[in-house]
Amino acid sequence: MKKLFLLLAALTLSFQVHAASDADNTTLVPPQPKLAFLARFSVDLVAPIWELGKTSDLGRRRIIPITGGSFKGPLINGEILNNGADWQTVTADGLAIIDTRYLLKLDDGELVYLQTRGVRYGPPEVMAEVAKGKPVDPSRYTFRLFMNFETASKKYDWLNRAMGVGYAMRLGNAVVYDAYLLN
Repeated sequence: MKKLFLLLAALTLSFQVHAASDADNTTLVPPQPKLAFLARFSVDLVAPIWELGKTSDLGRRRIIPITGGSFKGPLINGEILNNGADWQTVTADGLAIIDTRYLLKLDDGELVYLQTRGVRYGPPEVMAEVAKGKPVDPSRYTFRLFMNFETASKKYDWLNRAMGVGYAMRLGNAVVYDAYLLN
């Protein structure tokens, strides 16, 4: 009888916990994301690409030097320094996995490290045009980025807690993207 009582007590408690949990799930909702325009980035890629070849089952490793550029927007403005690269992997089906790291110098001299991660993909014939440096309508392929920042600047410390997203396009020897902060 004691075992039956303990079993019923456990089931009752479990039901109450699930009922409370279900009630919380219906009354509370996560915040909706909001985007704030950060800046338009134009990233120069004028140096030769280093093709390492197939380094793993994931695909071919390419290193694309970032040789400069600029960014302008309502929250930050400045130049991209000649010191970064895209440590990109391209899968067998043509998906480019983006992994960039570079340094921003803001108009007031402050430095900000930027890392982007993302993907670029589309129909093979479209991606072949992009690879040749031809201007391709960005609605014909997908190029999306996630961004995070690091800085020692007190003025721009808010960037250390910021997350950004970017919608990009490849234009010849440059990548151009509009960056938005997730609020």
